[in-house]
Amino acid sequence: MKAVYFDCFNGISGDMILGALFDLGLDRDSWLGELDKLGISGYEVRIEKKKKGSLMGTDVEIIVKDNVTHRHAREILDIVSNSNLDEEIKEKSLAILTKIAQAESSIHNEPLEEVHLHELGGIDTIIDVVGSVAGLKLLGIERVYSSPLPVGEGFIETAHGRLPVPAPATAELLKGVPVYSNGMKGELVTPTGAGIISTLSFSFGPIPPLTVEKIGYGLGKKDFAIPNMLRAIMGELYQEKQRDTNTIIDVNIDDMNPQVYGYLMDKLFELGALDVFFTPIYMKKSRPAIKLTVISPNHLADKLIDVIFKETTSIGVRTYQVEKVMLPREIVEVDTPWGKARVKVSYINGTPKVMPEYDDCKVIAEKTGIPIQQVMKEIAGRVKR
Repeated sequence: MKAVYFDCFNGISGDMILGALFDLGLDRDSWLGELDKLGISGYEVRIEKKKKGSLMGTDVEIIVKDNVTHRHAREILDIVSNSNLDEEIKEKSLAILTKIAQAESSIHNEPLEEVHLHELGGIDTIIDVVGSVAGLKLLGIERVYSSPLPVGEGFIETAHGRLPVPAPATAELLKGVPVYSNGMKGELVTPTGAGIISTLSFSFGPIPPLTVEKIGYGLGKKDFAIPNMLRAIMGELYQEKQRDTNTIIDVNIDDMNPQVYGYLMDKLFELGALDVFFTPIYMKKSRPAIKLTVISPNHLADKLIDVIFKETTSIGVRTYQVEKVMLPREIVEVDTPWGKARVKVSYINGTPKVMPEYDDCKVIAEKTGIPIQQVMKEIAGRVKR
């Protein structure tokens, strides 16, 4: 599966995303052909390789020729809804634009249908959003990842007056996204950039296992001590099965107080056992017994064996090494109606397998009274695939 990781070391905006995609090799003519399906005019796109500090990148500038800079949210959504865009591009673009409109609706306490977009109401916002979604599709990118976002500090001048950084709409859009300050004064994350990345990114964090094919840099319009650039790293998700070796420790016990087994299991897990389980068996002379099996990292095997000798009646154990084959996996956090929940996502031939973390589901079920299977189904359905 082809993926891109946006390394937002000094922020993100719509034009920076476009610049990074062109720097990765996005074809200009194919991209403009997709934009023509919007059925709008009155703009020009300039794409130019430039140097920012000591690094080369691509600068994209949307030059708007019409005089309409402010539109109602409904107008913008209708432009995209009524276009001839590919359905996937249309759907994702509408999701981003709707999210931006909902953020404005929330901070101004206005119905979404009546929200008046000021700086975000121009053609350039539509081009940034639709262009980013179309660019990702044209590059064959199926999965987007992002680093945490540095949001900047200070104040900016807007149509609503002097506002703190991040701007209120940006802050609203970044709910659930990990952010931090890198000490730069000024706006590093724009509302458009926040809307795009918060909607499209599968997860935020370190770069995922990736076989790197290309790296692109998208230029911003400002100058800071740190280059105002967005780095995009594109490649194939590294999804080979992972192999590891562990030590299996097992022992048959037929003469021990069964009350001890629970304590023993807890003790072994505390010391680093990967798994501990008990199997009912019959031994010689038809004696009922318990087979204790411990899966241990190789370097902890001796320590766990010592615990078994100390806490059980056994005077001997069996050990052997096994190879473990694992699917690549990651833990992602998803937003739910009940707060955040963790989900384990593994991959087989690029297809994700989703399993919500039981402990998180249990807490939600106990707190809300909702059946745990319903909670698990809801959480699993919120993972972007």
